[in-house]
Amino acid sequence: MELTERTHLATATKPAATKPTATAAAPDATGTKDADGMAVASFILGLLGLLVLNVFLGPIAIALASVALWRGTARRGRAFLGLGLGIADLLVLVAFMQFDSTVSWNF
Repeated sequence: MELTERTHLATATKPAATKPTATAAAPDATGTKDADGMAVASFILGLLGLLVLNVFLGPIAIALASVALWRGTARRGRAFLGLGLGIADLLVLVAFMQFDSTVSWNF
């Protein structure tokens, strides 16, 4: 009788096994989602930078695309487009600076 009581008490005092929660996988999923958002943002800012504020939007697009690629985004093509457009923004700025002899350009 004593053995069964000990066994019953031993099983009753064991902590219950817990299921893994969604928060354990959240940092990895959030990092990927952030990198995907950065890739899209770099593309949009690079595209917008061809028209206005290329002195600001070009470097921001380059930085966002670089960070998105470094973090391993699933949207690699979009990040490379953002990187290329950011570089194109700066090239357009340099071309218009040579043409107008100013730091900014207008029509």
